[in-house]
Amino acid sequence: MLNSKERAKLRSIASTIDATSIIGKEGLTKTVLDQISNELFARELVKVSVLESAEKSAKEYLHEVANSLGAEEVCSIGRKFVVFKVSNKKGIKHIDLKG
Repeated sequence: MLNSKERAKLRSIASTIDATSIIGKEGLTKTVLDQISNELFARELVKVSVLESAEKSAKEYLHEVANSLGAEEVCSIGRKFVVFKVSNKKGIKHIDLKG
């Protein structure tokens, strides 16, 4: 569970990255969920864009993705949301929430 300081740090980092996954009119498909999972493993912090044609809001998809992947909900702003999950992958720059 993230505290407010950790969440603020992650929001700050997320503001500088682009959305790497898109949820469209098909909704949260297995393919999209797998893509988000792979990105979390490689980067730990992922921003997802939700198209207007999607049936649910970004906030609803944020809850669904976080629950499905065991990730932390960082934030949902407009049609985008951010999720975080600590990765055990070696050779990547891990996000330090303490500093």
